[in-house]
Amino acid sequence: MKFLDQAKVYLRSGNGGPGAVSFRREKFIEFGGPNGGDGGRGGSVIIECVDGLNTLIDYRYQQHFKAKNGGHGMGRDRTGAAAADVILKVPVGTQVLEEDNETLIADFTEVGQRMTLCRGGDGGRGNSAFKTATNRAPRKFEPGWPGEERWVWLRLKLIAGVGLVGMPNAGKSTLLSVTSRAKPKIADYPFTTLVPQLGVVAVGEREFVMADIPGLIEGASEGVGLGHRFLGHVERCRVLLHLIDATEPDVVATYKTIRGELAAYDADLAAKPEVVVLNKMDSVSEDELAEKVGSLQKVTGRRVHVISAVIGENVQPLLFDLLKYVDRGKAEERAAEEEEQRKKSGAEAETWRP
Repeated sequence: MKFLDQAKVYLRSGNGGPGAVSFRREKFIEFGGPNGGDGGRGGSVIIECVDGLNTLIDYRYQQHFKAKNGGHGMGRDRTGAAAADVILKVPVGTQVLEEDNETLIADFTEVGQRMTLCRGGDGGRGNSAFKTATNRAPRKFEPGWPGEERWVWLRLKLIAGVGLVGMPNAGKSTLLSVTSRAKPKIADYPFTTLVPQLGVVAVGEREFVMADIPGLIEGASEGVGLGHRFLGHVERCRVLLHLIDATEPDVVATYKTIRGELAAYDADLAAKPEVVVLNKMDSVSEDELAEKVGSLQKVTGRRVHVISAVIGENVQPLLFDLLKYVDRGKAEERAAEEEEQRKKSGAEAETWRP
């Protein structure tokens, strides 16, 4: 399945059906009176977050979604049929933005979330609704209320516990393939990974999701290489796994380059917890490896993991360390949600205080 993380779609809800003008005409009934029914409601356009999707590719082949109009009212006080709603199904992590591609309308982070983007028009009243004591035979009716229409952008930001960042050919795809059942393309040339990849990593009896994005190079924030377009997919990650190739001549310069691109994209992204990993330990001598590890630790001020993703050496300790960060991030999010709920409850109690 192809990966698509951004799409522009046109939405239009249905108009309400017009009311009917009708009069009751039955044998032996002297004064029949009006009996025109109301029109039906037009269909709405609803967006729903569902499980089992990880791309917006469906919206490449269809960009226009229009709900049907409500049915006409009929005689004998029969209301017109309501039109069916149009439901757009999107994966977890989808954002809905206005046509300017900046104003956020909704952010879907949980399965089951729904939102009506275009509400269907209400049906118009038939002439039976206008009967009064002085107007026993009204011929007035209402046309249905018009629906709504708009253009919106759908933008997908994958939700994962760990986000892989680094230069091209640092071994990110190899690490993902070794630690999960994901099958990313692996080759000995830069930019093998062209779209983000997700993998479920098992650690003991636990699991977390790891996201691999295309490699970054200097100037990515200005559009060089594949640019920083895919960095949005690691914005929601709880920890960044910064992978560095041990065969690089200057690993410190490589580290600073990636950090600079992260900061240029978003200061909040650069402030996320980070685990620094030196990959391809089996491709350099022990003395050179020790020197590079020391220089990285001096710059980063934290422990540097040394692994070989291709043979799986030292990978398990790294995964357990990442799991600690994931758990810590979940606990902080849970505490923030509880605090927000507590403030909301306190504000409601203050409002209703006699």
